Amino acid sequence: MSATAPYAGPSPIRRPLAAAALLAALVSLVFGLLLAGAGPASAHAALTGSDPADGAVVDTAPKEVTLSFSEAIAVGDDSIRVLDPSGKRADTDTEPKDLSEGSTVRYGVALHSGLPDGTYTVAWQAISADSHPISGAFTFSIGAPSDTTVALPSQEAGGGPVGVVYDIARYAAYGGFVLLVGGSAFVLVCWRGGATALPMQRLVVRGWLTLTAATLVMLLLRNPYTGSGKFADAFDLAGLQSVLDTKPGAALVSRLLLLGAAALFIAVLFGTYARREDEREKKDLTFGLAVGGGVVATGIAATWAMSEHASTGIQANIAMPVDVLHLLAVAAWLGGLASLLVALYRTPDIGSAAVRRFSAVAFGSVVVLAATGIYQSWRQVGSWSALTGTRYGQLLILKVALIAVLLAVAWFSRRWTGRLTDSAVASEDASEEEPESESEPESVSADPDPERAAQLARQRAALTATKKKRIRDSDPQRSGLRRSVLAEAAVAVVLLAVTTMLTSTEPGRTEEEAASGTPSASAPAAGGPVNLKMPFDTGGQNGKGTVRIDIEPGRTGSNDLHVWIDGSDGKPMDVPELKLALTLESKDIGPLPVVPDRLAEGHWSASAVQIPMAGDWKIDVTVRTSDIDQVTIDKNAKIG
Repeated sequence: MSATAPYAGPSPIRRPLAAAALLAALVSLVFGLLLAGAGPASAHAALTGSDPADGAVVDTAPKEVTLSFSEAIAVGDDSIRVLDPSGKRADTDTEPKDLSEGSTVRYGVALHSGLPDGTYTVAWQAISADSHPISGAFTFSIGAPSDTTVALPSQEAGGGPVGVVYDIARYAAYGGFVLLVGGSAFVLVCWRGGATALPMQRLVVRGWLTLTAATLVMLLLRNPYTGSGKFADAFDLAGLQSVLDTKPGAALVSRLLLLGAAALFIAVLFGTYARREDEREKKDLTFGLAVGGGVVATGIAATWAMSEHASTGIQANIAMPVDVLHLLAVAAWLGGLASLLVALYRTPDIGSAAVRRFSAVAFGSVVVLAATGIYQSWRQVGSWSALTGTRYGQLLILKVALIAVLLAVAWFSRRWTGRLTDSAVASEDASEEEPESESEPESVSADPDPERAAQLARQRAALTATKKKRIRDSDPQRSGLRRSVLAEAAVAVVLLAVTTMLTSTEPGRTEEEAASGTPSASAPAAGGPVNLKMPFDTGGQNGKGTVRIDIEPGRTGSNDLHVWIDGSDGKPMDVPELKLALTLESKDIGPLPVVPDRLAEGHWSASAVQIPMAGDWKIDVTVRTSDIDQVTIDKNAKIG
């Protein structure tokens, strides 16, 4: 290095403000373009057919209208409405009947008898298994087409102002998760001294606040988002209760509980841990915080995996833990990048060792992202045509391109890091000598007034920090690193936005299968779907009904299990408790317990039910209809 320090550019105060303004403008631009250019979120499930078909003209009035879907859905009152040419209801059922058989998901509503000729409109709305609302409408005619006063709905489910706010909350939730987890990991793994730095504390706390607020907004808006589309219904207690009974609602509540534990973690990290001076005690506390924080972070990531794309479709038992790893790697990389940017611009104390440690963490995160991303891409896309011909595939290509750009910029950051190592040593040696000579006269002239002495001490500390920052800011290597990290952060903002868009876009594999009318399911190697119907009577009031069970693909390995309970009146029936067990008596295997999750009224499901070998399996079903009325029924089925 030359003896004369080079020109450092704009003042140290203006540069952080300019960088923050640039990032804020970029965030606003990216999210504005994404929200303006994207319609309502596509969902995982899709309508694959109907009877009568869209645009069909039938000679006589059908007794019912049925709709088929690519995957399991949840329906409620008025999910399927049939309207005559004058706009009056032509169906007799407020809630659709579940007519599913095997791998075919079908719902229907009965029609009034003696319907006149004309054009009828079918409007439907449901919730797919991965939590996204879906809706649509079509027409059919009896006798001959006619004029109709019914206007097809222009707004799809999940659209409108409620949909926009809900989507913003989803973006904010991912951003908050990245800052919370990545910032905490950066402090514990890369720069322990950052626990005492106020900018780092603010970054992590703001990440927690953002994620908590976004989760609360999503929980309150979940009912209108999947239903009426009106903000007033956000505080409908009955609607909120129905949301809590669903898988997405349970995931959001679980996230809030885990955020309570995260608040305790933050208090210890920036409280007890920051004040701890004994290195041995601090090392033990670091290990405890790393384990506890890792468990909480994994749990929060799992709330996304258990309720979105990973929870449905093929290989869900593998996809969910892979999705958790993917989210944690994203947070460690992008959240650490944001932390490094804040540390470089707002704190004078971070050294080259912390930057090198983050470089190693970032490299490990990229390796995990590559491995998990390849698997997720295969699972959600499945073919080259889906990669290039669907919106999901095109967003995935954009995401890969952004990662390539980010890695290229990161390469420059690594080069600046290597140069920073040498210059940092010289700067530290110089700063160690100067304070000794300057602090000598200050210690001699001590002020007897305690308040005056404290004020002078604060002034000296501020001057020392300012001088230290000025020396570091004049370092060209440090300035180069800050510019490259700022560029990385800018690309990372766009990457995070595209990743969030992917979570709400219909996977390419599903879109192609829905277009061809093929339900999304793995092809069975042997056997076939198992369909059972078992009557029961617990002996108490309203204790009679029928259990219907579907196991698909009905072979050894992983299976999806669906259970429907119909009351004696043929309508869906809820029960306080439902348990299943599978036993292969010929091989002394079992009973293997299965506890399905409630999807909707009278409908339960369980994913990744493992059947170890083929044979004649006995399926025990325990149904409890009250505190004291319970019965266990069984039936045999050949599987595999």
